[in-house]
Amino acid sequence: MMHPPMANDRTLRESGVIEKFLVSPNEESFADLFRVFTPQLVAFFRSRGCEVALSEDLTQEVMLTVYRKAAQVRDRSLFRAWLFKIARNALCRQYGKKSREVETVDLANVAGSLVASSNKSAGTSAFEFHGWMVFLESSEREALTLRFVEEWEYHEIAAAKKIPIGTVQWRVFNAKKKLAPHLKARQISRREAA
Repeated sequence: MMHPPMANDRTLRESGVIEKFLVSPNEESFADLFRVFTPQLVAFFRSRGCEVALSEDLTQEVMLTVYRKAAQVRDRSLFRAWLFKIARNALCRQYGKKSREVETVDLANVAGSLVASSNKSAGTSAFEFHGWMVFLESSEREALTLRFVEEWEYHEIAAAKKIPIGTVQWRVFNAKKKLAPHLKARQISRREAA
């Protein structure tokens, strides 16, 4: 099977750039490597559903890893496969990070937004808010009350309760995560009623 001359030229150019970089890893050889592989990496990420900005960010991350770890390449003929393995790993980390993102609600404005979006009295909104608090553990209720009703800072709550600040932050975060579906459902029902 004959390969088109254009593909052979590209392969030869890539091989030359890779060899130059691996023999003498400096700014100039890396710049050449960067110019050759950046469009390919961006296309790789774009073809897997990444937006342009994310594709470019991931490409820069991959190329930085290549620059820092090029000395680890044992078989120079496998450089391209090594580079795209780094790209696949970066994409897997990105998907993992995205899958761990959890939707939360900003409770700082909950009471005000509930009153403003309702024709009912403020007591009704407060009643609903207290009703939602039953979904939380007592430590989470306490943390939310101190943080958003009493307006304490995280470090003040930690000092008063004699617990690490990270524990306070976790309790508030977890409570917001638990309340998010209830507040979203309320917003949807308000829109449908309007």
